[in-house]
Amino acid sequence: MKTEFYAPFFYYFYNLSRPYNRDMKLSYWQINLIILSGLLTIWFLVSFGFGIIWSERLDEITIGGFKLGFWFSQQGSIYFFVLIIFIYVYLMNKLDKKFYRKSNQDKSKGSE
Repeated sequence: MKTEFYAPFFYYFYNLSRPYNRDMKLSYWQINLIILSGLLTIWFLVSFGFGIIWSERLDEITIGGFKLGFWFSQQGSIYFFVLIIFIYVYLMNKLDKKFYRKSNQDKSKGSE
């Protein structure tokens, strides 16, 4: 009985002598950079944009007695940062599993 296990991301970079591993490494990091740049853009908009740039416009809205611009500059950006960390972990786990399955399929094709 063959059991599958979850492999960390460095599994893909262990054996770089096979051509599919080089292609996988390139596409893995391209997707990783897309995810990272998207999440950092969201974080920038929330922390810098909502907390500083658009703070005065957001102050017209109140939540729990506090102005929304003040809330974003004091607490909201921290909450969004923690949320973005959880989203990043989720997306990277999905990506790792996708590339782990892809590498196993390529290995089984190569051994036939």
